[in-house]
Amino acid sequence: MRITSVLVAGVSLLAAPAMHPQARAAAPGELKTDLDAILADARLKGATVGVVVRDAKTGAVRYSRGATAPVLPASNLKIYTSGAALSLLGTGYRFRTGVYAGPVSGSSVKGDLYLKGTGDPTTRAADYDRLAAQVAARGVRRVEGDLVADDTWFDAVRTPASWDPTDLQYYYAGQTSALTVAPNDDFDAGSVNVKVAPGAEGEPVKVGVAPATHVVKIDNKAVTGKPGSASTLSVNRAKGTNTIVVSGSYPAGGAAYTTLRTVENPTMYAADVFRNALRAHGVQVRGTTERGRTPKGVRAVAYRSSMPLSQLVVPFLKLSNNMIAETLVKAIGRKKAGKGSWTAGLPLIERYARTQGVPAGRLDMVDGSGLSRGNRTTAQDVSTMIRRAQGARWFSTWYGALPIAGDPDRMTGGTLTSRMRGTPAAGNVHAKTGTLGGATALSGFVSDESGRRLLFSVVLNGYQGGAPKDIEDKIAIRLAGGEPAPARSMLTSRSGPQLECSWVGRC
Repeated sequence: MRITSVLVAGVSLLAAPAMHPQARAAAPGELKTDLDAILADARLKGATVGVVVRDAKTGAVRYSRGATAPVLPASNLKIYTSGAALSLLGTGYRFRTGVYAGPVSGSSVKGDLYLKGTGDPTTRAADYDRLAAQVAARGVRRVEGDLVADDTWFDAVRTPASWDPTDLQYYYAGQTSALTVAPNDDFDAGSVNVKVAPGAEGEPVKVGVAPATHVVKIDNKAVTGKPGSASTLSVNRAKGTNTIVVSGSYPAGGAAYTTLRTVENPTMYAADVFRNALRAHGVQVRGTTERGRTPKGVRAVAYRSSMPLSQLVVPFLKLSNNMIAETLVKAIGRKKAGKGSWTAGLPLIERYARTQGVPAGRLDMVDGSGLSRGNRTTAQDVSTMIRRAQGARWFSTWYGALPIAGDPDRMTGGTLTSRMRGTPAAGNVHAKTGTLGGATALSGFVSDESGRRLLFSVVLNGYQGGAPKDIEDKIAIRLAGGEPAPARSMLTSRSGPQLECSWVGRC
């Protein structure tokens, strides 16, 4: 079951789904009773509970509890970042990467070759290969000078100061740079794939990285254990280094294991991948690889544009991609204030939120993704942002990028793929998830049993035990017209530290 969107005179009209077989008619007075009962869960004793349910069309409040209490929103903060990006950058915004050269004589660049980026988080090794192919197609076979990596479109601050240092080696906390590499189609920019395969019993395991790069070093201390033995494999990168230490034991005959680890200084990582691609296309760089600035007067010899923001917002929100979020913050700062930094971009997003009706002083953003524990907002203000989004020209694009409950297609269901299946909420709830230690959130849209569209925000902090995703699901199912019965929350595992959500920082 899928909600369809029709655009009429710039206004998105969203058709309600057909009534689910399990949906029930309910008197309006029952909603408060049912939601109060769901929120009476013992795990919420002493917790900060922010819940708001509103009529999507009129904004009338149907239910409210703790609506203005300051809460840690986790990845629900991306509701602010995405709305501001679509409004301030525009749906057609693209990141651009260029290769520039000074005088060319015959097949030689007499000076340096410059690789200049503007923050594209979607540039994969294959894209750098295509840039190198363009350089070779110009007849260039030799660069007499250096390969200069120009990342000056953004500042040199790579991660928000408030991020937990223990997160920094994991894919969801990669460094932000104007030049970077995405190792996969999820666009986990600033990370590298580490693949471990067993060798012969008693011998070292086999370790490789992709894309291939000389920037990352492997310290392989792991051995191959007996067939069927337990794995004690550990893959770690210490802060401030690009050495990944692989230790422990991995059973002989076991399937290859792949995980992601972030890279220190993604600029030089990108330049190294590009230099390898140049070599593969027969272009030799005589000098070294350095960071620097592209001078005036050079000419473009290769060029790449990213997908437009209207498309990028899909992996951003469906997969709750932190690196896309932080890149957009800096892109906003660069476009609107001339500085590609968090200090420039974040105040612009907060200012945008105020124009949407969020009171001054009630939103405190210290990053764009929600990974920091210093962010604060309220469930009321999240619901306001969602309601005001309906009037934006980009609403149908944004609405379609929200995860859809129970949809098995990963790029449709996103972080809600395995939740609320077989209920009236499946295919009905379009909502942004959020999870950090002690914080969980779900905010978005649902149509009730009568077809009336509701918007809701549920943000829970300080609960007992693991993230009570089932409480969020029960609320959403009840709003969709289902019975307020237990609803088990399920999430698809990904590699990385397993805390309260198997997609840590991305749920």
